[in-house]
Amino acid sequence: MVTIPAGDIVLHDEKSRRSWRVGVQPFLLSRFAMTRAGFGVASDGGDVADDSAFLPITDVSWNDAVAFCNRLSVQEGLTPCYGGISDPEAHGVTVDVDATGYRLPTEAEWEHACRAGSNDVRYGELSAIAWYRDNAGDTVHVVGGKQPNAWGLFDMIGNVWEWCWDIYDPTIYGGYRVFRGGGFADRPHACRASCRRKSHPTFRVEDVGFRLARTIR
Repeated sequence: MVTIPAGDIVLHDEKSRRSWRVGVQPFLLSRFAMTRAGFGVASDGGDVADDSAFLPITDVSWNDAVAFCNRLSVQEGLTPCYGGISDPEAHGVTVDVDATGYRLPTEAEWEHACRAGSNDVRYGELSAIAWYRDNAGDTVHVVGGKQPNAWGLFDMIGNVWEWCWDIYDPTIYGGYRVFRGGGFADRPHACRASCRRKSHPTFRVEDVGFRLARTIR
């Protein structure tokens, strides 16, 4: 995992034209999105030994992702971050950010890490950093195949969207959760550091995965 320094990030919602500033404390973030191999081993699914091992795990819901974080934390002797994860609507899910275990990044943490100190819409030229509609061949690719950002994080833009902790807008969408980053089937407009999408916590699709975070203690 990569140590992400503290900073401030201004989040934007294009639909509502709302902006808000969030302070981010130092934290740890996985260099790559969770792979099929990593997800399978930690989920008692056995080793993934074929060519798909280092593809990012997809078709995982937000609920699946937080349950995985707890499961991996227990396996490694860490304190799980999440409670109340049995509700499929995720209304009762709580997070202890001071716990030692794995968790999803907040969207402020995610965007701060994605930008890696840059104010540009992307951390490099799109085709060099991302698998997206024009170069992906309508399929997901192994992690780490494109250039990383300045903090050594791969595929923050493109390949697969990544679930974050946050509720998108509870007054309009209820418990819908945020995902970030753009995917292999998306046009350039979606492959930007600031682009926000959302769906129900039970939603599973072929271009949404997740990346692990941990609080620094």
